[in-house]
Amino acid sequence: MRGVVPPRRRRLGAGVLPVTRGAYPRVYEVVRRIPRGRVATYGQVAAAAGIPNAPRVAGYALHALPAGSPVPWHRVVAAGGRLSLGKLDPPGALTQRMRLEHEGVRFDARGCVDMDRHTWRPRGRTTRPR
Repeated sequence: MRGVVPPRRRRLGAGVLPVTRGAYPRVYEVVRRIPRGRVATYGQVAAAAGIPNAPRVAGYALHALPAGSPVPWHRVVAAGGRLSLGKLDPPGALTQRMRLEHEGVRFDARGCVDMDRHTWRPRGRTTRPR
């Protein structure tokens, strides 16, 4: 139809979705709760931070950490226990693996974390975060 103007789409400030606004501190808080010798996936961290179905946001948050940060970033792995730094930052992946092994985390022959043994399961959560 000629002359019909489509409805305006509401623009959000700086292109940030409301659910992810302020998400980085929430991600860091979740990662700080992962105990030594345990790992969580990016998706698990995102869900616990209140941003389900957004594992990349958790990854971006951890990537944004300054060097020497006390947040235990090495305890977060990709789905299936893969070390996601492998292709992007081989020295970083080696550091991650060494830190995890120092905490007692075991790896299989493919270099993946034994998720059955080392997955973090927070207590007290009976429902999914909103």
